[in-house]
Amino acid sequence: MTVFELVAVAITLMAVYLTARQVIGCWPLAMVSVVMYAVVFYDARLYADMGLQAVYLALAAYGWWAWLHGGSDHGELHVTRGSAGVGLGLLAIGGVGGVGLGLLLERWTNASLPFMDSTLSAFSVVAQWMQTRKLLQAWLLWIAVDVFYVGMFIYKGLFLTAGLYAVFLLLAALGFRDWKRSIEQESRL
Repeated sequence: MTVFELVAVAITLMAVYLTARQVIGCWPLAMVSVVMYAVVFYDARLYADMGLQAVYLALAAYGWWAWLHGGSDHGELHVTRGSAGVGLGLLAIGGVGGVGLGLLLERWTNASLPFMDSTLSAFSVVAQWMQTRKLLQAWLLWIAVDVFYVGMFIYKGLFLTAGLYAVFLLLAALGFRDWKRSIEQESRL
């Protein structure tokens, strides 16, 4: 654990909390946190997670725009439920992406835990994209991914980051509850 990792944890927690609360400021904070975590994961030889931070950076920029202009008539985006077909397609993308990236990392790098790292990274991209579109089920996918991340980070000795992901579990539950309430409030209008 380093001071750098501690600061990355604090910024990331705030970004996820603001996401759960649907505060637009979550996106610029997320941009700072992903740059910091790219360094943390590089040091831990978790290359899929390191590369994931670049994807998160792009998705944070997109999410910032989408939340402001991605709704009807280029207005604010509202929380919705994704269809079963979309959900199955996204799960397939995550699975194929995880296996494909795992094979590449196993073959061409000295990656630690190439398949676990890759699978979690692939499903994280899916969950993050779902969040940029304010799909309620994003939080359920985050819960599943975060459970495995906690174990992986404990195994790698990144105890502070494991603690962060344990808190993410709680924030994901909060996000699911709050976003579900948003859907219910919208349906009453």
